[in-house]
Amino acid sequence: MVKTFGSLKRLWSYLRLYKVGFFLAILCEVTATIVNALFPVLVGLPTTRIAQNIANKETIDFDYIVKILILITIMSVICNLGYFGSNALMSRVVQRSMRDLRRDISHKINRLPVSYFDSHQRGDILSRMTNDVDSLTNALQQSLLRIISATIGMTSAIFMMFKINTKLALLSMLMIPASVIISKVIVSKSQKYFKAQQDALGDLNSYVQENMTGFAVLKLFGREKENYENFKTTSHKLSEYGFKSSFISGLMMPLVQLTSYLVYIIVAVLGGLLVINKTITLGNLQAFIQYVWQLNQPMGQVTQLSAVIQGASASTKRIFTVLDEQEEPDAANLASLPATIQGAVTFEHVSFSYDPAKPLIEDLNFEVKPGQMVAIVGPTGAGKTTLINLLMRFYDVTGGAIKIDGLDTKQLKREEVRSLFGMVLQDAWLYHDTIMENIRFGKLDATDYEVVDAAKAANVDHFIRTMPEGYKMMIDEEADNVSLGQKQLLTIARTLLSDPKILILDEATSSVDTRLELLIQKAMQKVMEGRTSFVIAHRLSTIREADLILVMDQGQIIEQGTHEQLLARGGFYEKLYNSQFGEAEQSD
Repeated sequence: MVKTFGSLKRLWSYLRLYKVGFFLAILCEVTATIVNALFPVLVGLPTTRIAQNIANKETIDFDYIVKILILITIMSVICNLGYFGSNALMSRVVQRSMRDLRRDISHKINRLPVSYFDSHQRGDILSRMTNDVDSLTNALQQSLLRIISATIGMTSAIFMMFKINTKLALLSMLMIPASVIISKVIVSKSQKYFKAQQDALGDLNSYVQENMTGFAVLKLFGREKENYENFKTTSHKLSEYGFKSSFISGLMMPLVQLTSYLVYIIVAVLGGLLVINKTITLGNLQAFIQYVWQLNQPMGQVTQLSAVIQGASASTKRIFTVLDEQEEPDAANLASLPATIQGAVTFEHVSFSYDPAKPLIEDLNFEVKPGQMVAIVGPTGAGKTTLINLLMRFYDVTGGAIKIDGLDTKQLKREEVRSLFGMVLQDAWLYHDTIMENIRFGKLDATDYEVVDAAKAANVDHFIRTMPEGYKMMIDEEADNVSLGQKQLLTIARTLLSDPKILILDEATSSVDTRLELLIQKAMQKVMEGRTSFVIAHRLSTIREADLILVMDQGQIIEQGTHEQLLARGGFYEKLYNSQFGEAEQSD
């Protein structure tokens, strides 16, 4: 209950920004509900007057009846205009509030550490940003005004019932505690299934995203049947939780309605006796029975919305769980980058581990001078990518310091540290836009001339001009309409345009053919000119000219030196090199 109240309070922090529209919507709803509460009394007046005319053997007073009908028509127009205005205003308030919530989620995602994405399924994160926000939006639009209307409607109906007859009103009140008890029991049983349903939906989104991304691989290995079975299992879990949550919450309305029907029958019988005894008039009995229905109607509305509200409650908790995640911390009193960066990088006694019980890097030391090309080699799992992650501050060191031009990177803002770097990865990333805009991503204020100049420097201009529409060609969502090598060259052009001080190349040529590898190497040489560069490579042929080669194994630098020095040493690097080129040299 405390968590639910806290979630509602935080939701109000978004709604209150548009409180003028919010309270106007409530005012319209209150006005319409109060007017609607007067209808039973007005409708009962002609009945009472006709009954009196007949009892007194008088002519039917049609003038009176017509006046009441005109008044009912006017009030009906006011009532419907009030409901229309409240719905229109509340929809506007909710949509703007949820826009702000989505914006905050997006900003939060950008501030979360890389470790969060390493430990959470991306499909589930996507589900929280889309499905959960949509669930909350629908609940606010459907239920907020209805709950307000139900509260006012029930209060008005109870007031009018007591005004007509206190005994019948007290009898009718029995349905309220009975309905509350029924609702509380059912909600306590169904809420866990609504939470499980939203979690299962996130799992399903993750599974679908993962398999759609690797669809070609699934087809290649003939894994369609296994994929279908796994999907069916995940989908069945969602279906099972969905059925249980809907079934249990669906019991609420018929049980609540049952109490209302019982009260209605009792009131009708006792009311008839009171009319016979002339304790109340026939018109008042008619009005009272309508008020019983007016009391029942809002209770029925709330029970109908039970599933929507419970689903939204589960979604709200999932959304705020993301918003409450710990962000990347920055130290206080941070230093600023100097106007000129030379690009010297120093690792001083650096230690790091993903798991405190399993140290990965311990007491790592090396120094890179400005403009040097540093190659990092070693077997899979040696710590090469981890070293780059530490350099970029995707993770912070647990001991020691990484310095750029003598400045400890932990004393600088993360965005300032990352602004110094350019990266070309093995998995080239392009987004759904034109080739021109994909290159311009490296420098958003770059002119078209600068973009073309970067493409020429990266040896990709010729490829682009042979494409349909050239620089204006749209890259599709999976970037499947350009080859892997072209994607690499486009990302190199993007990096060249950003003019980074320090360059990172993470196995940028490992997945292309020899001809494209030569083109990419030429492009990379232009990018690396005058810049400090870190190159992770499995193909040792690409790093022979490196100023410094770091050989890593199990998180430690076991050898370092130039290509010739390491070969002459006859250690781990020589074995690694000969395993790739020894046989080829012997055959020559």
